[in-house]
Amino acid sequence: MSVVVNVEEGSEYTVKDGDKGMEPVDELMVHLKKPMRNYGNESNYQYGIKEGGARIIKLLDDSNIRATWAAAAVSLERAPYLAEAIARRGDETCSHGYRWIHQFRMSEDEERQFIRDAVTSIEKTTGNRPLGWLSRYLLTENTRRLLQEEGFLYHMDDYSADAPFWDTVSGSDEPMVIVPYALDSNDMKMWVSPSYTPEAWLKYAKDTFDVLYEEGAEQPRMMSIGLHLRIIGRPGRIWALKEFFEYVKRKPDVWFATRQDIAEHFQKHIAKPQEIK
Repeated sequence: MSVVVNVEEGSEYTVKDGDKGMEPVDELMVHLKKPMRNYGNESNYQYGIKEGGARIIKLLDDSNIRATWAAAAVSLERAPYLAEAIARRGDETCSHGYRWIHQFRMSEDEERQFIRDAVTSIEKTTGNRPLGWLSRYLLTENTRRLLQEEGFLYHMDDYSADAPFWDTVSGSDEPMVIVPYALDSNDMKMWVSPSYTPEAWLKYAKDTFDVLYEEGAEQPRMMSIGLHLRIIGRPGRIWALKEFFEYVKRKPDVWFATRQDIAEHFQKHIAKPQEIK
């Protein structure tokens, strides 16, 4: 069971940070091409920092569940209590970029520096360097190779499987561990579709878990749930996550693991492709 808490708030696009326009991911779906600040959406993101983050931390603490925090580095710089909680809990930080911005437009040198800046910042705020990477949706043909060259253990930008796997790296002879993510069980559904209620999310999460749990008796299976401070951290939604945790914890032999734990376990037990006869 892989719980991924995304920390993007404070790192999104905004004119105040020198970006050419406002953040396009807006719960109210208000977006203009004019370079102006969207104060309403900025405050909606700040809700995750001011309120949602604390609720999620408390629930994780109360449930005794470890998580992977897919964090944009600047977000942790601007909300040090989150970095302190990650360190206190012994959780993992997976890099979600230096900021929560697109890297597909970057040159190879720009992208390499973007990766290095994220590593330096996250190591400074949390005490540990990130070993996993999740891009903001789009990446480049260089991304995976650059991550490998910068000492990353695994990559998350993949939605093709329900278990880790080895995959090729363009421009490298060495494969990389892929710990795939999932969009269907992500709480973002409640952000982009008002009709997608916490009840609907909870039922889908339980149904997903049940199928993977049954299949896991015969083959490796991993369930991912992606969470966001500004979404599941709302008072009308946090109960659904609590109920899901309680449901899963009633089942025997479920491993709540960080993605780094999963990647290291996979690497230890599954030979690289060139080593398979």
